[in-house]
Amino acid sequence: MAYESNGWNGNANGPILFTNVRVLDATGEYPFTGEVLVQGNRVKQVSRGSSRVGSSPMQGGATVIDGMGATLMPGMIDAHLHLSWNNAPGIDPIQMMELEEHMLVTMEMAKLVLDAGFTAGRGAAAAKPRLDVVAKRFINEGRFPGPRYLAAGPEITTVGGLGDSAPSHIPHEGLNLGIVVSGPEEVRRTVRQLIKYGVDSIKLNLSGEEITGMGAEETPMSEEEVAMAVKEAKCRNKVLSAHARSSGSVKQCVRHGIQNIYHASFADEEALDMLEANKDKHFVAPGIAWLINTARHAEPWGIKPGSKMAMLYERELEMCVETMKKMHRRGIRVCIGGDYGFAWTPQGTNAKDIQTFVEMLGFTPMEAIQAATKFGGEIMGMASELGMVREGYLADLLLVDGDPVADVRILQDQTRILAIMKDGKFHKAPRMNQQRLRLTA
Repeated sequence: MAYESNGWNGNANGPILFTNVRVLDATGEYPFTGEVLVQGNRVKQVSRGSSRVGSSPMQGGATVIDGMGATLMPGMIDAHLHLSWNNAPGIDPIQMMELEEHMLVTMEMAKLVLDAGFTAGRGAAAAKPRLDVVAKRFINEGRFPGPRYLAAGPEITTVGGLGDSAPSHIPHEGLNLGIVVSGPEEVRRTVRQLIKYGVDSIKLNLSGEEITGMGAEETPMSEEEVAMAVKEAKCRNKVLSAHARSSGSVKQCVRHGIQNIYHASFADEEALDMLEANKDKHFVAPGIAWLINTARHAEPWGIKPGSKMAMLYERELEMCVETMKKMHRRGIRVCIGGDYGFAWTPQGTNAKDIQTFVEMLGFTPMEAIQAATKFGGEIMGMASELGMVREGYLADLLLVDGDPVADVRILQDQTRILAIMKDGKFHKAPRMNQQRLRLTA
């Protein structure tokens, strides 16, 4: 099968009918043969069975795309996306990139993510204060291609914490990946400033990160600082997220109502009990690709397998696998995504998480796909209109050559993603020929 893009802002005129497709609606039901009518930016109708092209009552006045048995499914959603992470060989090159170049690179990353079939993503942190905010606006205005996006600001961190990168003899804030604070009043001002810039969420660094020299099981931010951030964000209706690898930091998230918990590798039984008791209030995105690739596939960038650093990440990977299995069994919502955007975890390979969830975390293929679609719609705050193929939902859709439930790996092959639709418009359209697309009166 040969396919081509028709341009990222292209679209046919009027309604679009996908016929002769296998509908993977992400409700958990096995895919069924059917038809899906898109009108404007919404799914207008979903029907079972597939009519002969030209005979369906849904076809009147619509552009008809004959899927020839391909799978129609929701666009994938990354729950922990860093569009300003620019596939660099480490943290320093991300932060040290000049602002003008960094804005352009952020838009390049946005297109890579959309090209890979990710039609939405929740921003987890930006490398500079307004990169995410501007990227979101230009994507929404249709000026640049990219996923539906919720903007973050830089991570808020403590003195000496993850993101406080400046050396002691050059205490310049421009050298830090995060915004460094000490005490509740500095937290208050920083949160207010980021909200002024236009962010959708506030990110706190509540634990360390081995590659930065601060242990993953350390929990540096005080209860008073966390409480202030939550109070200031929630009074402006902003969602909070946290870099939280340690058990103590996961408990802080539950105690203070921080919705999005990133990593959570070392959550102990008490933390798991707390999460389970509040599972309708939280999401966990482990960012497992970062652990796997840093431990095993980063030698060209100076982290040799078997080295001290690699073994620290092997240890965390082992803990993460066991913890996520426990969370899954307890019904805690575990989402794909996390820390793509380094040289050894490049943007555009995000769908690898789905395979990892199946092979390492004990998810069924359907459960892993739901972690990338249905739960993604929920973490975006759009549970009633995003992440499934249902009537009234936004038309963020993928047409896939094959059955992802039978083999989730095909979602990593962009040649198998025959069409990408976002908000009712094709970013990538199926090749226009008589077999697959016909205009009807």
